[in-house]
Amino acid sequence: MALRIWASSTANALKLSCASKPHLSLSRCFSTVLDGLKYAESHEWVKHEGSVATIGITDHAQDHLGEVVFVELPEPGGSVSKGKGFGAVESVKATSDVNSPISGEIIEVNTKLSEAPGLINKSPYEDGWMIKVKPSSPTELESLMGSKEYTKFCEEEDASH
Repeated sequence: MALRIWASSTANALKLSCASKPHLSLSRCFSTVLDGLKYAESHEWVKHEGSVATIGITDHAQDHLGEVVFVELPEPGGSVSKGKGFGAVESVKATSDVNSPISGEIIEVNTKLSEAPGLINKSPYEDGWMIKVKPSSPTELESLMGSKEYTKFCEEEDASH
């Protein structure tokens, strides 16, 4: 219990949210949810800076997938549509489609993932980003969840499984 309290206070001090479920090991209880990002129910995140939105899968998603062994990404210059698939992540457990939380033109893909797909596990919000998009409809961001809403969503989703 003391460890859980310490972890929670440390997460608060670092401005991290925790998606937790009782009766899970501590390594699975504390998925990182960053403030300042937007989150989709399909477990993708968006970081919107100026005219560019960076997209990847959440820590919660990579934790449930397990070790990522392959990532399929689109080509730059193509387009993505909100809620539609743009790639896939293959892990030792399963292959999952990755959906775009917003619509727009793909301006860059993370080519490092083809050689090092495990970056998604090690650093889902930094080195493990997947695509960068020029949003065609920035108002779509308003329909996505903030960190507190996403944390609650994950807790409820885990509790139902």
